[in-house]
Amino acid sequence: MDRPKGKLIAIGGNEDKGSYPNPKHKKKYYLDFFELGILKRFLSEIPSSKPAIEVVTTASLIPEEVGERYESAFGILGCENANMMHIREEEDALKPEYLERIRKADGVMFSGGDQSRLTRIFGDTEFLQIVRDRYWHEDFVVAGTSAGAMAMSEIMIKSGSSTESLLKGSVKMGQGFGLISGVIIDSHFVIRGRFGRLMEAVATHPKTVGIGLGEDTGVLITDGHMIETIGSNLVVIVDGHSVSYTNINNIEPGRPVAIAGMMMHVLAKGNVFNINSRSFYKDMADVEKNELASESRS
Repeated sequence: MDRPKGKLIAIGGNEDKGSYPNPKHKKKYYLDFFELGILKRFLSEIPSSKPAIEVVTTASLIPEEVGERYESAFGILGCENANMMHIREEEDALKPEYLERIRKADGVMFSGGDQSRLTRIFGDTEFLQIVRDRYWHEDFVVAGTSAGAMAMSEIMIKSGSSTESLLKGSVKMGQGFGLISGVIIDSHFVIRGRFGRLMEAVATHPKTVGIGLGEDTGVLITDGHMIETIGSNLVVIVDGHSVSYTNINNIEPGRPVAIAGMMMHVLAKGNVFNINSRSFYKDMADVEKNELASESRS
């Protein structure tokens, strides 16, 4: 099988997710409102009238509060079988009860927080292998918000300052879950001004496509390469395939990065982007029209 049977939903998150509390302050960190339209779409993509959902809160430092908000949101949408997995350490991911639950679930959602925690705790575990196998061979939907979205790709942004981006080495990269290759996903993209961060990541890994997710916005990825924008904000595509020059391999760390020929697209709700052909479409109807035209020409 050269295309996954399942689907991915990567969500940009919100500005304050309550995942990075400042130890110098004792103010209460809270979760912003979840975009119910995206969660509704998540449920609608699952081929079950009463889907069983597992929410993995591992990335967050406030898993119970995150779990309560997800339970509330899914409850509003009429999903009565949304369960929380508060997996905190590597040994927790190996527990038979969690492995059995992920085998039986219709869909899984990875919460926001720290993407490096996700890759450290799940790594090459049987838990992650089950998720991969089900995504490739079943009608299984894998969703992630913020850190949970960034961890989906094979190459993952671990960290990096927006203000210091495009200075070589300011963006730290690592290994993600490997659910999708050839892309790099960034979140909180518009409000936190992460354009330079994603551009540096793409320049460092040529022939990749960067996906910058705005807040309360996500992408539905089908067949492993068709991106449809869902939610209320914007998705920015940074295409590195057309880069004709970059000095990133020839300069010292901390020096400015030069890039020539990088292509960018901005997608609003309903717009579609084909990762393989790197083509932009107004909507799915436009995709079908172009496919029919291509078939008639052949």
